[in-house]
Amino acid sequence: MVRRSALFQESKAFAKREKQSVKKLNSSLKKYAPDSAPALAIQATIEKTKRRFENYGKFGLLCGSDGLPHLIVSGDQRHWGEFITPGVLFLYIAGWIGWVGRSYLIAVSGEKKPAMREIIIDVELAARIIPRGFIWPVAAYRELINGDLVVDDADIGY
Repeated sequence: MVRRSALFQESKAFAKREKQSVKKLNSSLKKYAPDSAPALAIQATIEKTKRRFENYGKFGLLCGSDGLPHLIVSGDQRHWGEFITPGVLFLYIAGWIGWVGRSYLIAVSGEKKPAMREIIIDVELAARIIPRGFIWPVAAYRELINGDLVVDDADIGY
């Protein structure tokens, strides 16, 4: 049996979760004088909590039977942004980290003791390389076209 997720505004579990969250904050609020700093902070938290639950309901996100958001990867184009945007961002950041690491290893490979520079990182050199990583897709494409991205098996030391 395939369970279909509901929208937040249709979910009883979501409404119950919201009610419990606000109720818990209200019980904490009763412990303090109305105009005290802790009471004002808790009141602000209550407003933020209500706003958060309201936003989940407004944006048409999907909710599971537990009242929590669920990431649904399906053919429904309305929910592509819930998966594609974070996915592309993750791939970009992972590629940036890899490209910067690769650039650092290439930069220290010509020195006398490159293994030591891999263990004890030259922070000044790394700091100069890090900003160049932001354009890694362009740099990777350029190196692929030039033939510099991939090396021959004979050049790999085991």
